Amino acid sequence: MPIELKIDTRRARIKILEQDGSKYKVDIDGRVYDLDLIKVESDTYSILLNGQSINMEMIEGDSLNEYKVNTINSYYEIEVIDAATRYRNASKSSLDEAGTTISTPMPGKIVKIPVKEGDTVEKGQTVIIVSAMKMESEYKSAIDGVVKHIYVTEGDAVEGNQPLIEIE
Repeated sequence: MPIELKIDTRRARIKILEQDGSKYKVDIDGRVYDLDLIKVESDTYSILLNGQSINMEMIEGDSLNEYKVNTINSYYEIEVIDAATRYRNASKSSLDEAGTTISTPMPGKIVKIPVKEGDTVEKGQTVIIVSAMKMESEYKSAIDGVVKHIYVTEGDAVEGNQPLIEIE
């Protein structure tokens, strides 16, 4: 299964094709590399890539799956984008730019809609609950307003980025 990394502003897909001890054959964005990876200390690694030695320090970042990586010439901030990270980020970014249309960036199923069109809602009030990846997420209104339109009903299967509720 490929791993997605966010390296500063770039995204890379990495798939381990083969492993034999410390030797790896990896596919990075469609290019195949042979490397030898050895953990030297608790946060230091030595990598032999195409005959070139690279020493790398990898320090845990402020959040889960975030790391600060130092080499002799470079510094990178890296985030491992796994299913759990995508789900966490999806819950954070559920509003459009105007903050009035709530959507879920991941496919899921509508569990409950505790409001109806015309209802007045307060900022922070739960307006829809979506189940994705066996977890339920409550989506809350970012503004005080009125529910203008509900695009789904309880039990509906929804696609990622599909508008669910509009608040004005």
